[in-house]
Amino acid sequence: MMTARNIHYEIAERGRGICVGGIGAMHTLVRQIGLIEAIDRGLDLLKIHLPYHESDHVLALAYLPLCGGTCIEDLELLRNDEVFLDALGARRIPDPTTAGDFCRRFNQASIQTLHDIIDGVRVQVWASQPVAFFEQAIIDMDGFVVETTGQCKQGMDIAYDGTWGYHALVLTLANTSEVLSVLNRPGNRPSQEGAAAQVDRVTQVCFRGGFRNVLFRGDTKFAQTAHLDRWDDDPRIRFIFGFEAAANLKGIAEDLPARAWRPLQRPDRYEVKTTPRPRPDNVKEAIVVAREFENQRLRSEQVAEFNYRPTACRKTYRMVVVQKNISVAKGEKLLFDRIEYLFYITNEWVSEANEIVFLANDRCDQENLLAHLHGGVRALRAPLDNLESNGAYMVMTGLAWNLKAWWALSLPEEPGRWQAQHQTQKRWVLRLEFKKFVNAFVRLPCQIIRTGRKLIYRLLGWNPYQPIFFRLVDVLRC
Repeated sequence: MMTARNIHYEIAERGRGICVGGIGAMHTLVRQIGLIEAIDRGLDLLKIHLPYHESDHVLALAYLPLCGGTCIEDLELLRNDEVFLDALGARRIPDPTTAGDFCRRFNQASIQTLHDIIDGVRVQVWASQPVAFFEQAIIDMDGFVVETTGQCKQGMDIAYDGTWGYHALVLTLANTSEVLSVLNRPGNRPSQEGAAAQVDRVTQVCFRGGFRNVLFRGDTKFAQTAHLDRWDDDPRIRFIFGFEAAANLKGIAEDLPARAWRPLQRPDRYEVKTTPRPRPDNVKEAIVVAREFENQRLRSEQVAEFNYRPTACRKTYRMVVVQKNISVAKGEKLLFDRIEYLFYITNEWVSEANEIVFLANDRCDQENLLAHLHGGVRALRAPLDNLESNGAYMVMTGLAWNLKAWWALSLPEEPGRWQAQHQTQKRWVLRLEFKKFVNAFVRLPCQIIRTGRKLIYRLLGWNPYQPIFFRLVDVLRC
């Protein structure tokens, strides 16, 4: 099929192009939401602006993942691309060494200032959303071990699994997959350290942005009983946390009467639109059975609930428990059945117990988000030499992921016959993987033409997502 032959290369004399034509629309969005002015007005790290301002450094690191960069050294490729510089109207952008020096100017106070600046812009983006958007903000929290092979990085330590590096606390908004907060900590710090203060901060951001209610979700490490009463005092706050399966809780669960338990029926992962496909043979399980390895199979799940007051609390909360019946076998021989319990503490009294379990399990989607931040955006990395500089790098590089979310939130939903389709497209873009988003809306080959009063991006190719792209471009130009 590939019949091309007699291939020749030549250099265009006048035509100039780039492979990331979507960066122009992204930069227009950044200017439209006022991010550049907000950074220069609120972040004061440079004594003299020759030639760069604070916004130049922040945007250089934020645009780097969108333009295919995988490490801070890739800034050198962009700064030597004259057409890329012309596409952004820049004489130059910071080189990797200068960008690293800028990150080293940060301390914890200035990192917090950068968070506040981003939150101010975030609230402005939210303001254009429909009323239903503000029903409830779902805040997920988790820790992520940032491994490093360096030996002289200040602030690093040994994590619980023996990994050298840092332990980043990441708070995200499940509604839009935005990163609300990134707090870099030494590798040996527990997951929940500093989480309560960060949760309080992002909660106020959500209320300031117009959300009427907030739901906290986290695993067992984040069920900080010292703060549950304080959060429950606010009627707008709900929480669902995993809870440690202590001996006293297991005893309560085992003493529950049989009528308290109900089967836990999990919904199907997706809807079959045609006919169900036959499942392929499970090769892995066949090998385990043939070689008589220990094989654990989930037989059934049941759910129950009871009231429980943690030691550090003065209030009683709802404890939902899931009982898992697991059979342990070797080969074809059944050895025994094992019962395991999972506990969830919540101040949500209206929803059914199984709904609480499903809502808590939905937090697993944050694991995918963290994987994108680590492997796609490459924000959860530690290329610099100390705790604060790496924390600043994570915040600025992670801004690329937020720009993706704000790009989707800025898509218009005009009332009329196309409104339903536009809403579907908006949700689809919000849930896109980072790589697919870049390939669909940023990695667009185009010619850059500079005229007297215009900077023209002439697209040289077509993809099926360009109608969505041009809908946003039209809005930004207006």
